[in-house]
Amino acid sequence: MELTGIHHVSALTAQAARNVDFYTSTLGMRLVKKTVNQDDTSSYHLYYGDELGNPGTGLTFFDIPHLAPNHPGVSSISTVSLRVSDREALRYWENRFHELQVDHDGILRSDAGRDSLPFRDFEGQRLQLVADDDPPGVPGGTPWEKSPVPVRWGIRGLGPVTLTVRDAEPTARVLVDVLGFREAGQIPSPIESRPDLLVFATGAGGAGAEVHVEERPDLPPERLGRGGVHHVAFRVPDQREYEEWYQHLEAAGFRTSGLVDRYYFQSIYFREPNGILFELATDEPGFATDEDPDQLGQTLALPPFLEPHRESIEAKLHPLETDQKDPSSR
Repeated sequence: MELTGIHHVSALTAQAARNVDFYTSTLGMRLVKKTVNQDDTSSYHLYYGDELGNPGTGLTFFDIPHLAPNHPGVSSISTVSLRVSDREALRYWENRFHELQVDHDGILRSDAGRDSLPFRDFEGQRLQLVADDDPPGVPGGTPWEKSPVPVRWGIRGLGPVTLTVRDAEPTARVLVDVLGFREAGQIPSPIESRPDLLVFATGAGGAGAEVHVEERPDLPPERLGRGGVHHVAFRVPDQREYEEWYQHLEAAGFRTSGLVDRYYFQSIYFREPNGILFELATDEPGFATDEDPDQLGQTLALPPFLEPHRESIEAKLHPLETDQKDPSSR
């Protein structure tokens, strides 16, 4: 068994409509699935990704209106990276962020890691674009050709996630001894006063298959809220390995969610020792299983086990302006 990279990252928003506008119009990602939180069908679950929402490109948001703001700290997924083609793409995005008044830093040059461009969305979600110009590793996705951002500069998928913990050793032990990641060195923190980041890689490696661990014993625990990250999911290639991973985690003594059918993928959830929620998710069947690829994200999609309740579910949801037929005309 081997995890092949990052599958998706799920975060929290309190303003679904504005979230859709930022991630589609500003970042140019495709809304590939507009559905509901299967554990609370009164709120949306929004999935953004490449042209088809391929595994490794998914950034998702649970919509929780009136949610308090996130308070950063340890036991958190503190930064989510998004891959772009190269350093030149970072310059494009720096200019775009300036023009659109997106909160951002300058481009960070790195000799040991990848050049990056940190930025925040309107709720303070901590993100960074990384220049993915070292081709070995997990391939990136294909930006949507109808995006308002030209394909040349488009977001190609997820890059490394950063876990901030009080004690790195237990998290590292789970990544290596349980999940099969390998130690892949250290990179300097983008902030000089902070310790180096520990790098762990899985599968073919590269930007789409790395976890970075930051040890910060000086911080309080995170208070998760809007602008925070709920969990990170890692890729399982098929159903057979998915079932093997479940047996493996149970044998290792983890308290898991059991086998969970999310319809678009199959999941297993568990927490590592520092309290961060991990998910293992299958690559198949994918987001086009119930919608035509050309129509992804246009209407509310419900898995078969929720379809009988569509009328009552829709009655609880507020409308979203999510028509992406011609985003370049916005």
